[in-house]
Amino acid sequence: MLKCIAVTDVRVGMFIHEFCGAWMDHPFWKSKFLLDNDKDLQRIKSSSIGELWIDVSKGLDVEAGIVSTSAEQAAAQAEASLLAAVQSPSVKLVVSMDDEVRRAAKLCANAKAAVISMFGDARMGQALNFEKAGELVEEISDSVMRHPNALISLARLKNADEYTYMHSVAVCALMIALARQLELTENQVREAGLAGLLHDIGKMAIPNEVLNKPGKLTDSEFATVRDHPEAGSRMLLESKQVSALVLDVCLHHHEKVDGSGYPHRLAGDQISIFARMGAVCDVYDAITSDRPYKKGWDPAESIRKMAEWKGHFDPVVFQAFVKTVGIYPVGSLVRLESGRIGVVMEQQAKSLLLPKVKVFFSAKSKTPIPQEVYDLSKMVGRDKIVGRESAEEWGFRHIDQLWSGLP
Repeated sequence: MLKCIAVTDVRVGMFIHEFCGAWMDHPFWKSKFLLDNDKDLQRIKSSSIGELWIDVSKGLDVEAGIVSTSAEQAAAQAEASLLAAVQSPSVKLVVSMDDEVRRAAKLCANAKAAVISMFGDARMGQALNFEKAGELVEEISDSVMRHPNALISLARLKNADEYTYMHSVAVCALMIALARQLELTENQVREAGLAGLLHDIGKMAIPNEVLNKPGKLTDSEFATVRDHPEAGSRMLLESKQVSALVLDVCLHHHEKVDGSGYPHRLAGDQISIFARMGAVCDVYDAITSDRPYKKGWDPAESIRKMAEWKGHFDPVVFQAFVKTVGIYPVGSLVRLESGRIGVVMEQQAKSLLLPKVKVFFSAKSKTPIPQEVYDLSKMVGRDKIVGRESAEEWGFRHIDQLWSGLP
């Protein structure tokens, strides 16, 4: 049985099932393990994680009188939070998903090369080319304006080796889409995009062997990684070419509304709206992407997990983010009431619960079926999404090829 408990109630002998937070909130390269020593206990308690899941069938239970949350309760609370975004989705499309995916694929390749060059200059201590950065933000903004799902979804499909660079492209696109969802001015939209592009520039101060380490970080290595917001803000401040808004997002995108984040443990309104936006966008792309030490989570499962993390995100910003990417983002694996399993192809303007889904497998017969695209907005009363599925558990490979059409 799984229970969600406060980190302050953790004790040696418990089996850790999962941390309630992003991967860089804690120094452990795996989430499932028996807590069998005081050193690891102290590392957990000194991290910025506020809650975690334990499996009482594999380790000690909480002591009498300590409050915990069951998996069912947490799931119900998360679903209620997500459903609040259903009634007023905002998906504005200028071109078709297929058309923009083809354009976005070329843009992603060009953007990766540009960011590699720019970040390489930062690693070598050279002046940054902010004119090129501004041009890239404009191109990404134009793509997001034409179809918000295409570039955002494609930028998630990165291998572990290119993570740092494509993560910056993805967060740029997410920040732009979220800023428009929040109805900010176009100037603020561009600034938000530039902030997303540069938010992790400080990682260029981290040695590659630490940044891409596939295993458990030492305390010293973990401290080095957590210093990247301050290192990045120093780089940007020395350049004297970016606004205070961009600097703020770089410095504070790891802050949490409950005050448990870093580097300054800001809380609530002490965190700017742009840094709160950066926190959501950064985490979403991080946990849905493959890393050297961890396989990315399914997009829909990631949204559900984020909804469970109490005190991490600003609730208004998070709800706007859900409206931006969907409760079942493009690329999510879902099960329909009919027993068919499919991958989400595109969001719909009518409801976040009624995306286009390409079905390809029968959960009942456990066999492949002819691929067919279902527009759930036209199938009300006949079929609907009833749950999220795990591609890993089903043994499905190349899921992303189904929705993107790309090799």
